[in-house]
Amino acid sequence: MNESNDHAVVAPRRASAQEMPVLDLGEWIAGGDIAPLVAQFREACTHTGFFYVKNHGVPQSVIDAVFDATRRYMSLPMEERLKDKIDERFRRGFMPIGVTQHPGHKPDLKESYELGLDLPLSDADVQAGRPLHGPNRWPADKPWLEEAAMAYFNHTIALGKRLLRVFALALGQPEEFFLQYARKPMVQARLFHYPPQESPTQLELGAAAHTDYGMLTLLVQDPIGGLELRTKAGEWVAAPYIEGTLVVNLGDLVKVWTNDRYVSNLHRVANRTGRERYSIPTFFNLDYDTPVACLPGFVEPGEAPRHAPIKSGEYLVSRFASVQKYKTPAELAAEEAAG
Repeated sequence: MNESNDHAVVAPRRASAQEMPVLDLGEWIAGGDIAPLVAQFREACTHTGFFYVKNHGVPQSVIDAVFDATRRYMSLPMEERLKDKIDERFRRGFMPIGVTQHPGHKPDLKESYELGLDLPLSDADVQAGRPLHGPNRWPADKPWLEEAAMAYFNHTIALGKRLLRVFALALGQPEEFFLQYARKPMVQARLFHYPPQESPTQLELGAAAHTDYGMLTLLVQDPIGGLELRTKAGEWVAAPYIEGTLVVNLGDLVKVWTNDRYVSNLHRVANRTGRERYSIPTFFNLDYDTPVACLPGFVEPGEAPRHAPIKSGEYLVSRFASVQKYKTPAELAAEEAAG
């Protein structure tokens, strides 16, 4: 067992309200003042980069339906699910255990169904071979999976765009600042299944310690829990299931925007219960060509930004390639041309 798994054997304490605050979006969504929410958002982002949101606008019936569909799909025989195995070009479909492996760690003990912004083959970016742009892949004989997953996906896109407004104001920018880069956002959702483990003393991590890559991750957990994050002090704490909430955390691109002022925190998944675990993250990332650079107000006079400017999509693709067996459309085309 590697070092990270040794450390994961001991269950961490429950995160405190200061480490994982709950932000109530209800009053703002109903037309109230955004300023108090912006202040709470800023506070959370500078400490742990993790928080919960409640009264978020995603109907519970939609959440229940996508969990039901995920459980139903993951209970099918493996040979049936492998018919939907993720395609190399668009990265949509069923992803078996063992595909994702973070450097220095064993492969993650999880499987998933991958979906994203659904673009037709006639779309200019799809025709140009832009990475991770394309149509979703759905089993024709299981319409219930597409129906439930896309209903949830569309609600989380709406929630992500709302949070981008709060995010922009927290950074001292106009409320619409990030929305100008969300016309064709690189949003991905993953229907995760973590199998049960027989021995908590021989624990394999469902997801090894990592930071997310892009802007915002919106996560709905089942009551099993299992999400754990590392505090600034280096202590691992458990982010418990709280009914009616989604977990939100920041990705690494936020560090570039804020010169490391906002935190993208290490986190992992440890399924300690001996039961099936399910969770559904939506990774809300901006348009492929979004220029990401340190914003005014986050550099002291005479100081240089800690991170060079980058393009959002190029960065994301490079990070995906570091943890998955991933080939770009250009690499696939070259292989096809070579026979």
